[in-house]
Amino acid sequence: MMAESPDIFNIAQTLTTAAQDDPNRLAVVARHLPDSLGRTVITYSRLAEDSSKLAGGLLASGLEPGDRVVVMVPMGLDFFITVFALFKARLTPVMVDPGMGLKRMLLCLSEGQPRGFVGVPLAHLACLFWPKYFVTVKKRVILGRIPPFCGLKNFKKLLTEYPSLPEQKTDAQDTAAILFTSGATGPAKGAVYTHAMFRAQVESLKANFGFKFGGVDMATFPLFALFAPALGLTSVIPNMNPIKPAKADPRKLIQSLENEKCDSLFGSPALLTRLAEHGQAEKLVLKGVRLVITAGAPVRPALAEKIGALLEPEARLVTPYGATEGMPLTTVDHLEIEGARGMTEQGFGMCVGRPLPGIKLTILPIADQPMESFKETQTLPVGEIGEITASGPVICQSYFQKPKETAMTLVKGPDGAIWRRMGDLGWQDAQGRLWFCGRKTQRVVTRQGSLFTVCCEAIFNNHPKVERSALVGVGPSGDQKPVMIIEPQKGLKRRQWPELVEELKKLGLANPRTRGLEFFLRRDSFPMDIRHNAKIGREKLAVWAAKRLEIA
Repeated sequence: MMAESPDIFNIAQTLTTAAQDDPNRLAVVARHLPDSLGRTVITYSRLAEDSSKLAGGLLASGLEPGDRVVVMVPMGLDFFITVFALFKARLTPVMVDPGMGLKRMLLCLSEGQPRGFVGVPLAHLACLFWPKYFVTVKKRVILGRIPPFCGLKNFKKLLTEYPSLPEQKTDAQDTAAILFTSGATGPAKGAVYTHAMFRAQVESLKANFGFKFGGVDMATFPLFALFAPALGLTSVIPNMNPIKPAKADPRKLIQSLENEKCDSLFGSPALLTRLAEHGQAEKLVLKGVRLVITAGAPVRPALAEKIGALLEPEARLVTPYGATEGMPLTTVDHLEIEGARGMTEQGFGMCVGRPLPGIKLTILPIADQPMESFKETQTLPVGEIGEITASGPVICQSYFQKPKETAMTLVKGPDGAIWRRMGDLGWQDAQGRLWFCGRKTQRVVTRQGSLFTVCCEAIFNNHPKVERSALVGVGPSGDQKPVMIIEPQKGLKRRQWPELVEELKKLGLANPRTRGLEFFLRRDSFPMDIRHNAKIGREKLAVWAAKRLEIA
């Protein structure tokens, strides 16, 4: 076993401990997706053993501790085996969202400078068609039959024909993984995760969300699913495309929840919207589900109310605030979201709760330049909107090979600790709660001042004929024209649009936060982020709006 010192820790140690505590307990269930050995379930003891064997096979294939390895494996048993094997072998998994689009995905893979590549046959074809993005890759492992081109190692052979790797000692501050951001509001960047950061996240999930050894969780997002074995949970993989949660079949989700007796569920707001609509129509209650976690975008009060109606009285919906670079920072449940509904609908922003233990939050003045340090006197008072800045053990300290971006987001605080500028805008109230007002890069800066997306959009989302809205700016920062793009409720006829615009203008004039808005455009669907299908692609909408205004 590893030494007890907190400075010597490998996140894979949590799997070893779980396997010792309950070896026959199911670790992963993927009924619809057989792994490379034809299995659809795997116990903790088998997951621990297989990941140790694969770790030995990967090192025997020529990879060396410290090498970065791209993982392009579908969420299922092989995915868990692969990632924990990499941890055990002291190899660094590089995780990229395949749904971000081919060009951006290839750029991320290239920036990760991987020496290894583990993936399905389709992923390996990218190495053939776009070799310039894979010049650093020396060892490739394929899941499935080896096609008639050489240089590939067979995943099944590495998993079954090599001795288990003895447990390795790892410094807690060593790099554990590189997780790329979705790139929804800018270029995707590789957040550097250490083993200590993973440990802090696991401890926070246990302490603040009530996860207990032996629970059953349905995880619909690969990166969150990886926490299940570390928490001692059974991870249930539902029959859905994880990169398209907005198109998940709610019937299949509910079937998995019931059949596997899940007591917790993770899903993006887009997925929960599908679940809520179906549940409301069928008058369902999610029996046995005590906890629903959602992330990726703030939860609108109307959705919190709908999900709350599906839950048993003692169950709760919680939404932690954070990002790839740091999660969780705050949390709020559906009851508090509903209680804050009046302020949200008046344009005060979305309440995302109070800082979790070990997390420090402050609000700094909005700036578009790097900041080396700040003093206590520079923090904004209660009620004033600025940059959300956080410090704590769950926050990453750098982007991989991105010194300028790292310098832009990190700042030394008055306590000497490194704080992260989250790229989000918000304010804190007298109760210590954080209110989210939107992304910094998406604020609209006019001659009269700044408009904030989440605050302004909430005013118009109140209208019964509006499905959702998006604030964008047209023109140079400081002299932008604010434009409100409206996605109307289905069925709104073209002839009804002028009347709706007049009603929206009256709504805008009645609130000081939206009084300067005069341009309204209709669009029947919005571009959404690829990771959670929950963030509106306002950058794309801004380009579209500029062209529309030119034509007009």
